[in-house]
Amino acid sequence: MHAHRHAARRRVRAHPFQLPVTWLSHHLQVALGSLGRLLRNPWATGMTVAVIAIAIALPASLYVLTRNLNLLSESWNQTTAISLFLTPDTGIEQARTVAAALEAHRNLDQVTLISPDQALLELGSYQGFSEAIAQLEENPLPVVLALQPTPEIWTPAALERLAKEVEALPQVDFARLDTRWIHRFQAILNLMQRGVVLLGSALVLAVLLVVGNTIRLEIENRRSEIEIMELVGATRAFIRRPFLYTGGWYGLFGGTGAWLLVALALALIQGPVSRLAALYHTQFALAGLGSTISLTVLGGSLGLGLLGSWVSVGRHLSAAQPH
Repeated sequence: MHAHRHAARRRVRAHPFQLPVTWLSHHLQVALGSLGRLLRNPWATGMTVAVIAIAIALPASLYVLTRNLNLLSESWNQTTAISLFLTPDTGIEQARTVAAALEAHRNLDQVTLISPDQALLELGSYQGFSEAIAQLEENPLPVVLALQPTPEIWTPAALERLAKEVEALPQVDFARLDTRWIHRFQAILNLMQRGVVLLGSALVLAVLLVVGNTIRLEIENRRSEIEIMELVGATRAFIRRPFLYTGGWYGLFGGTGAWLLVALALALIQGPVSRLAALYHTQFALAGLGSTISLTVLGGSLGLGLLGSWVSVGRHLSAAQPH
């Protein structure tokens, strides 16, 4: 008698723990069943996944492009030099004193002194200037100090502030800093970033429509099955579940395909980019999506698949009910 009571208590205690296990096993069974249904139609599934992958890969590729252009512009900005043209009466020794003082500046990495003779020799190396220079009776060029800012000073505004600061020195005639091309380049980058957002929004809608239409066709193909489940008392959540997993699989596969397309594109163009950079005696390694953006792409595509499926099921499930 006591043994039966203990067994009954054990069954009562075990029951609450069995509910989550049963719930998880049912979800796992539905998820695997949805995956198996997709794999049994590889051609149709592959086409839908390819459309989703391309739609997600386009804005992801543009994001990678703008990211690499931003990195490239930062490296260009860091190599930007401020040319200080000293007054004509400033001698070499006095110029060296000014250069030594500027080397202690917190925002300057390097100060290079260019004597008038060096500047004239460099100018004579350019085609068309050698004959004109040969006719000069004296060297008209002043002493020039080439200033290399620190990496922290790379924005156009910061460079202009630094140029105005060093230009105020009494030995300086004027400072030259061409930042207009930097402003134009950054304006182009801002325009491209806006374009990425707009294109991404449009393609997100396209992914939702693709998934929604695919799930709608799936509902129409399984109308009789849905009617039978409703006749035996299945809830709407129970009926909706396999379609949600189907949309989730589409989104996950599409996001994975998009990531592979972007990675393949980067691998294909890294060689030409490296050869182009070598022509300018530099190196540039393309930056990929990164772990955070990769997870965002996968998670976002999965969410789009679930959302498109949810909207489609909510809209078309009522039409599948028996009247």
